[in-house]
Amino acid sequence: MNYTVNTRRFSAEPGPGQCLRTFLRERGFFGVKKGCDAGDCGACTVWIDGVPVHSCLIPAFRAANHQITTIEGLKQDGRLHPMQQAFLDAQAFQCGFCTAGMIMTAASLNDEKRAHLPNALKGNLCRCTGYRSIDDAIGNIVSTDKEVAGSACGKNVRNPFGEAIVTGSARYTLDIAMDGILHLKVLRSPHPHARIRSIDRSKAMAVPGVVDIFTWEDVPLRLYSTATHEDHLVDPDDTYVLDNVVRFVGQRIAAVVAGSVGAAEEACRLLDVEYELLPAVFDPEEAMNPGSPALHDTSNKSGHNIYVDIHGEVGCVEAGFKEADAIHEMTYSTSRVQHVHLETHGCIAWKGDDGRLHVRTSTQAPFIVKGKLCHIFGLPSRNLHVFAERVGGGFGGKQEMLTEDLCVLATLKTGQPVMWEFTREEQFIGATTRHPMTTRVKLGARRDGTLTAIQVRVVSNTGAYGGHASETLAAALTNPLTVYRCPNKKADGYAVYTNMVPAGGFRGYGSSQTTFAIECAIDDLARLLGISPFEIRRKNMIQPDDWIESVWKDPQDVTFGSYGLDQCLDRVETALASGQGSARPEGKEWVEGTGIAMAMLESGPPTEHRSGAEMKLLPDGSYHLAVGSTEMGNGSTTSHCQIAAAILDTQVERIAIINGDTDQTPYDTGTFASTGTVIAGKAVALAAEALRDNIIEFAAHFTHIASSACRLEHDFVICGERRIPLKELYSAGMDVNHRFESKRKAYLSPRSVAFNVQGIRVAVNRMTGQIEVLQSVQAADIGRLINPMQCRGQIEGAIAMGIGWALYEKMVYNDNGTMVNPALRNYRIPAFADIPHSEVYFADTYDTIGPLGAKSQGECSINPVAPAIANAVANATGIRFPDLPLTPERIFERLYSQS
Repeated sequence: MNYTVNTRRFSAEPGPGQCLRTFLRERGFFGVKKGCDAGDCGACTVWIDGVPVHSCLIPAFRAANHQITTIEGLKQDGRLHPMQQAFLDAQAFQCGFCTAGMIMTAASLNDEKRAHLPNALKGNLCRCTGYRSIDDAIGNIVSTDKEVAGSACGKNVRNPFGEAIVTGSARYTLDIAMDGILHLKVLRSPHPHARIRSIDRSKAMAVPGVVDIFTWEDVPLRLYSTATHEDHLVDPDDTYVLDNVVRFVGQRIAAVVAGSVGAAEEACRLLDVEYELLPAVFDPEEAMNPGSPALHDTSNKSGHNIYVDIHGEVGCVEAGFKEADAIHEMTYSTSRVQHVHLETHGCIAWKGDDGRLHVRTSTQAPFIVKGKLCHIFGLPSRNLHVFAERVGGGFGGKQEMLTEDLCVLATLKTGQPVMWEFTREEQFIGATTRHPMTTRVKLGARRDGTLTAIQVRVVSNTGAYGGHASETLAAALTNPLTVYRCPNKKADGYAVYTNMVPAGGFRGYGSSQTTFAIECAIDDLARLLGISPFEIRRKNMIQPDDWIESVWKDPQDVTFGSYGLDQCLDRVETALASGQGSARPEGKEWVEGTGIAMAMLESGPPTEHRSGAEMKLLPDGSYHLAVGSTEMGNGSTTSHCQIAAAILDTQVERIAIINGDTDQTPYDTGTFASTGTVIAGKAVALAAEALRDNIIEFAAHFTHIASSACRLEHDFVICGERRIPLKELYSAGMDVNHRFESKRKAYLSPRSVAFNVQGIRVAVNRMTGQIEVLQSVQAADIGRLINPMQCRGQIEGAIAMGIGWALYEKMVYNDNGTMVNPALRNYRIPAFADIPHSEVYFADTYDTIGPLGAKSQGECSINPVAPAIANAVANATGIRFPDLPLTPERIFERLYSQS
C-alpha cells in the first residue's frame, strides 16, 4: 500500500487490524500520542486530506492513497504554522501531551467553528490547562512577554521546550525507537481477594512471539511500597513485584513478554489460573470491625485492617463545646477519582553498551525509583540509570512505581529491551486513585461566630495497599484545621485496608478531602448562626502572629514567610459582588447561589525533601543548568531557568536545562508536594549565586580590580570600565584551568504557608438537578510570581480538575469490587464546554523563605474548589449535599424528597 505522510512517500503493509495511530508511531511520527485508544481524548488527531480524525479509530489501510498530515508536517520551510505559533505565544499547554492533537483540531477550524469552540473542541481533552489558554491561542491572544536580560522573574517567559511541544518533537517516555524491543503486558485478577493455587503457562507460551512469562515464583521475595518517598518508613512494605495473593480486582498476577503487544495480550488471555477465593471487604468502617477479613498478615494485629491511626488534641474540645452557643455536626464524604493524566504510565528498560541497566520512565521521582529498584533486585547503584525525559502529566499519580519493576525484571531475564505502556483501562483499574474519605465534623461557636471547638473523625479508604496512606491522612488532619484559630481542636483519623484498588498521592494530597468537609461545615455553622460565610471566616481565620498549629503540640518548622489570606478573601468578595460571569438561565426552575471556601498549604511535606542543582558557564558564554526534579507540566523548567537568569543577569534562552536524570543531574527527592519551586528552585538560586560569585571573583583576579567593583551584566562582566564578554572570560579561565561551575543543595526547612480562596456562583435546576457554574473566582497567596502566566495556568487547571471532582467524576464499582466505568467516555473529565473562564487574582506578598520570594502554587489551588461549589449549591437550594460528586440525580433526589 502507498502512503503519503507529510511530505514523505512510502509503501508499507499495516498489520491485520492495525490502527493508523500505531502505524504512524512505528514510522517515527511520535507527535501522534495515545491517551485512550477509544476516540475519546483526541491526543492522536491527524489530518486525512485536511480533515481532522482520531487516528486510533481509523484502520491504517483506509488511509492508504490519501494525504496524511501529522503535527510534524504543519511546520513548513522552517516556519511554524500560524496555529503552532499561536499556541506558543499563548503558552496554551502545560505538560503538552495533548497539544499536538489539540493544534491539529484547532488549525482545521473555519470562522464558523471558531465561533462555537465548545462544540468544535469536544473531541479533544486537556487535563492540565483548564482550557483558558487554549481559548486564548485560538483567539490569537499573546500572553508571553519579550524577555530582557536580567528581568526574567515576574515575566511571562516562554517554556524553554515550547517550540518542541508545538511541533511534536518533544520526546515523552515512549517516543523512542529501539531495535529488538519486547512488549510486556500483564494478566490482572478478576477477583477482589484470592489465593493463586497455580498458573498453567503452556498454552500462553505456545503463542507465536512470546518470549517469557513471569509469575510470583519468578520474582525476588522482597517487600516494598510502590509509593516514592525518600523516607520509606512512612509507607508500609506490603507489596511484592508479583504475589500469590491478590487483594483487589485489577491486581497484576502474571507478566508476559513478547515481540508484539498483540502476542503478549493473547498470551495473557490463555494463562490458566486456579484461584482459591477469599472473603473480601470493601467498606472501611466494616473493615475495622472485629472478624472482618484480614488483607495482610499484620492487618488485624493493630486493629482490624487499620494500617495507621492518628490522634491529636490541643486544648479541650469537651470544654469548648460546653462554651458554645451553637453546635453543628454532620458527616461529609468524598469519592474515589483518578488522576487521568493523558500520558498513561509507561516505561522502557534495556541494557546499554556500557553494561548498565537503563530505565526510561514516566515518573515524578526518578531517584527514589532507582533506590527501590536497587533494593528489590539487589543491584549496585552504579549499575542502574533511571531518567524521565518529558512527563505527560502526573498530579501525584506518578509519585508511584508501577511499571519499572516488571520492565527491569524482564530485561534482566531476557537481556533484551522491554517496553510496557498502560492502556487507559489499566490506568483506571491498576494505577492509584485519590483516597476516598468520610469525615465527621463537629463545630462549636459563640453567638458572634467565634469558634470554641473543632472536632473531626476521618476514615480514609486506602484500598488494598498502604502507600501514601499515613502521609495523606496526616495532611488531612493538618492544614484544613490549622487555617482556623480555635483554642480547642481534636482529630481522630484512620487509614484502612480494603479490597479496593489502592489509593495514593493526588493533587491536594489528603487536604482536599477534609477541606471539603470542614469548609462545608463552616458554612453550615454560619447559616445556623445567621452570619455571612465571609464574616465567620474573617473572625476565625489564622493570623500572621498566630502559632501555626493543628492538633499536635509538638514543635514544628512551619512558619509565615508571608501572609496574604486577608487579601485573598477581599479579592474574592469584591469579584463575586461585581456582577461578572454569566447570567442565570431563564426559567423559574433555576435558582442561584454563591459559595466560598478557603485553603492553606504548607510549602512541602513534613518529611525530608531535598534537591540539588549544578550550573556551568559554557565556552560560548551561555550556561548549562542541571536539576534533579522532573517536569510534568508544573512549569518547573521554566521557573528554574527564570530564577537562574535573574541572578546571572541573562536571558532564559541562554540557559540550557536538563532535569530528572540520575546520571546527569544532582539528587532530588522528587517533584511532588509543591516542592518544584520552593526546594528545587531554591537549589537553582543557590547554584546560580555561587556561579555568579565564581565568575566575578575570577574576573576580579583577571583584571586586577576589586571584586566589589565587578558585576555581571547582560552576559558581560563589568569590572571598573572594562566590559568583558563571558566567552572571552571563559577562554581566559581555561588557560589557567579555572572551572566556572557550581553545585548547591537545598533542604525543606523551614516551611512557609500558601493560601487560596475560591468563590463560585452557580445556577441549579430544581427540576433536573443540573448545576451550571456561572462565575468562578480564585485568589491565591503564593508570594512573588516567578511567571504570572504560568501561575495563572496552574490555578486554572486546578479549578477545572476541582470542578470535575465536585460535579461528576467518580469511579463506580459493582458488588465484586470491579470498576464498571473504566473508560474516558464513561468516566468523564471536564471538556472545553464544561469549564468557565475563571477570574484569577494574586495577593501582593513576598515570601522570606522561598526562592526570590516565591511560594507553592500548583497544588493547594484545587482544595477550595469543591467545597465552594457545594456551598453555592446549598446557598441556592437551602439544602446541604454532603457527598461528592454533586450529580444531577443526587440533587434531584434530595430536592424531590423535600418538595
